[in-house]
Amino acid sequence: MATTKLSMTVNGQPVGPHEVPDGLAMVDFLHEYLGLAGTKYGCGIGVCHACVVIVDEPDGTSRTMRTCINGAADFAGKAVRTVEGHARDGKLSDVQQAFVDHFSFQCGYCTAGFVNEATRLVEELERKPIAESQVEAKLAEALGEHICRCTGYVRYYEAMRDLILSNPRLSKEA
Repeated sequence: MATTKLSMTVNGQPVGPHEVPDGLAMVDFLHEYLGLAGTKYGCGIGVCHACVVIVDEPDGTSRTMRTCINGAADFAGKAVRTVEGHARDGKLSDVQQAFVDHFSFQCGYCTAGFVNEATRLVEELERKPIAESQVEAKLAEALGEHICRCTGYVRYYEAMRDLILSNPRLSKEA
């Protein structure tokens, strides 16, 4: 079996080099090589977005990437954040706390993907706040491709709406 040596940064910590089989999915790398099981394998075809992680770009921006359809080698040399990397010193991130406060999840399977996408959105809005009148459209754009089998969408959206509208660094009156 062909292998690749893989190194990257995960949740601020360098990892690797790990010798991994070519074609190993990133979600499997996170689970089997790093013991990070928060990223969930949902649909396996990149539709549900339960498996997204954040990839930090050198220019300070970030994006999410699906880990079920992207191989671990696609993340070589990148800075990756998983759901395990958001809490600090035993304190949940603002996004995580908003989801808890709004009882956003039922089974929790999709939660990691929603947390990562919502975190990326908050970071984007910290750089460029939006008008309050644009919040609904921005939420639909950011979270619209995420699938929750328990249909908890309303509470995820409510949590993010409240978080954005209550923070003057994220939104402003029109």
